[in-house]
Amino acid sequence: MAKREIKKAVLAYSGGLDTSIILKWLQDEYGCEVVTFTADIGQGEEVGPARQKALDLGIKEENIFILNLKEEFVSEYVFPMFRANAIYEGEYLLGTSIARPLIAKKQIQIAEQTGADAVSHGATGKGNDQVRFELGYLSLNPDIAVIAPWREWDLNSREKLLAYADEHGIQIDKKGKKSPYSMDANLLHISYEGQILEDPSAEPEEDMWLWTVSPENAPDKAEYITISYRKGDPVAINGEEMSPATLLKTLNDYGNKHGIGRVDIVENRYVGMKARGCYETPGGTIMLKAHRAIESITLDREEAHLKDEMMPRYAKLIYTGYWWSPERKMIQAAIDATQENVEGDVRLKLYKGNVMVVGRSSKLSLYSEAHSTFEEDEVYNQADAEGFIRLNALRFIIEGKKQPNRIAGLIGKK
Repeated sequence: MAKREIKKAVLAYSGGLDTSIILKWLQDEYGCEVVTFTADIGQGEEVGPARQKALDLGIKEENIFILNLKEEFVSEYVFPMFRANAIYEGEYLLGTSIARPLIAKKQIQIAEQTGADAVSHGATGKGNDQVRFELGYLSLNPDIAVIAPWREWDLNSREKLLAYADEHGIQIDKKGKKSPYSMDANLLHISYEGQILEDPSAEPEEDMWLWTVSPENAPDKAEYITISYRKGDPVAINGEEMSPATLLKTLNDYGNKHGIGRVDIVENRYVGMKARGCYETPGGTIMLKAHRAIESITLDREEAHLKDEMMPRYAKLIYTGYWWSPERKMIQAAIDATQENVEGDVRLKLYKGNVMVVGRSSKLSLYSEAHSTFEEDEVYNQADAEGFIRLNALRFIIEGKKQPNRIAGLIGKK
């Protein structure tokens, strides 16, 4: 099949093995000018060297973009997601998924800024990320061309990639021990997939976990922290207000210290297969617990229940790459409307992998001690409950009298 004619492509570029080879491959296979885009979203690796690596591969200075996106990532993507208490298949806090729409958006913006007619990514043809990136691209620019090298080339092993690098003079750092895992990191989480993890019955080796101390080796003394919320978002820790990125980084530090946020799951990928993944989401795990606690005293019952019913659909939309879809925006608007009065303080106890809520307070709290007390009160007439119960049972009473066979079936009476 003939190659499409591409004049300029914006590549999501880390400077690592895969994307360095993709850069050269785009130049050779498509004969196009390449623009590199490196996003700093708190992955913990130095992004500065990506500039020199791009220059060494012939990229013009004006075509190299390295952007610090940590604050935007947390405030515009992580926090909105946590307002929904989003969690995929009961355990996954969507750390990789939520970063993709931001990267896609910036690639499209840079494409428009530089006059590029294509975008490219390094996601494989087996995973979810190809879907997330490309749904984002096409949602934001329906006319953009998308180049996914892993679906086109035959460089399907590390050995072939290294041989290609040697053949084309691409400098690759081979020093140090190579991790056996495929990893992705940002300010919200780090993930591990592949190699020994492909056996779902095998326990991960302890030295795989790069962020959190093992719960067994965490401090023997519990630590207490207080998170303050305003309009559904955390704004302070222990009374100190912080920017969104700083706050999440601080919660990560607490979680790492106390062995919080490790998850080992087999998840259902959007493309069809099951995949085993291990994740560390220390700050996010703390934040999810705290957010549900402050909602428990500030949200109306039916509001909270309806929100919980929407959450699995919302989480699935993020997991499968539909952040920019009309339905995600619609659900987000409903979720955000519930957060107007979600403010106050949550006190948490951190201890050996556990996050325990030990207190919550708000000036907008719907909790009424006068109504809830087991002691004598003057605001609630317990006799009112009889009428409440009989009205709710009225349809059962009528059906039981009109269709007695139903009751006979329920109690096993012949």
